[in-house]
Amino acid sequence: MRGRGGARGNRTPSAPWSRLKPVELDPLESMGLPSKGDSRLLDFKTQERYYTKIVERYMTFCSDAGERNELLRRFASLKLNSNKSNDENLPMKSTTNSSPLNPNTPSMAPATIPNSTKGLSDVLSALRKLREGIVASKRVDDFAIQVYLFCIRLSVLVKHPESYHPAILHLLRRIQPKHSMTSVEMSEVVSYLILDTACRRNNLAEAFTLRHKYRLRDAKVDAVLDALAHDNYIKFNRLKGRVDGHKAKLLEYAEGNMRKHLLKCFGRAYLSVDLNFLEICAGSKWASLMVDDGVGWELEGGSVVIRKVKAR
Repeated sequence: MRGRGGARGNRTPSAPWSRLKPVELDPLESMGLPSKGDSRLLDFKTQERYYTKIVERYMTFCSDAGERNELLRRFASLKLNSNKSNDENLPMKSTTNSSPLNPNTPSMAPATIPNSTKGLSDVLSALRKLREGIVASKRVDDFAIQVYLFCIRLSVLVKHPESYHPAILHLLRRIQPKHSMTSVEMSEVVSYLILDTACRRNNLAEAFTLRHKYRLRDAKVDAVLDALAHDNYIKFNRLKGRVDGHKAKLLEYAEGNMRKHLLKCFGRAYLSVDLNFLEICAGSKWASLMVDDGVGWELEGGSVVIRKVKAR
């Protein structure tokens, strides 16, 4: 017999039920891009709570790595793929799909993020959403500076210019004129911009212009620019070991071309050279020179034969 509620025995369900399990949403992925219509990150309090979750996820990523070497390996797994091309002045191993390098464009392809570093890719994606929210809400304060500095430092470590380059420009052009950074923070950001311009974008003239414009006083940055201007790989490689980790990552963009120029000099000046001397000057082992730099010279014992004199 049905009761007034329509259920058998005058009993009604205590709560709605479903066979489907509730979906567990990732707090970082639950937010959408403000440019795609999600307006939640336009609220200042929501921005601050979201940033806290981003930092927590980043700290979890670092703690999961355990040791320093494993953490560095995970950062390195996000490196960009370089376009390799043959050089007519340096003996190279023949390749079927080689193409000339355009000096007017960056030599880096879009970032590839493997599954093993999904935690870090989630952080980078979330930082993009948060930056969009800050820009759309026209927020200019200490919090905005903190978010942009965190984004820049992390993106530099994983060599992701699509994140750090626009962040640097916005921080210097939009936020700094209205809400000043400290002198230390200003020097740090400007030095990243100068090194990125010189090393990744291969534009020394603009790098010197930026140094003059922002009146940067940094002896190590000056030394790096001097080494690049004179194609001095020995000095460049020495400086790479003296700067901090963030600047060293930016210097890696120019390392390949600088080493290649050094090898071209060896090719013009020597018929043969001691292997140990070559490895010290190039800052790389022979196997790496063959695989990564495409060196096609011959190794005979402890000596590298660059050119053989033809008998008359």
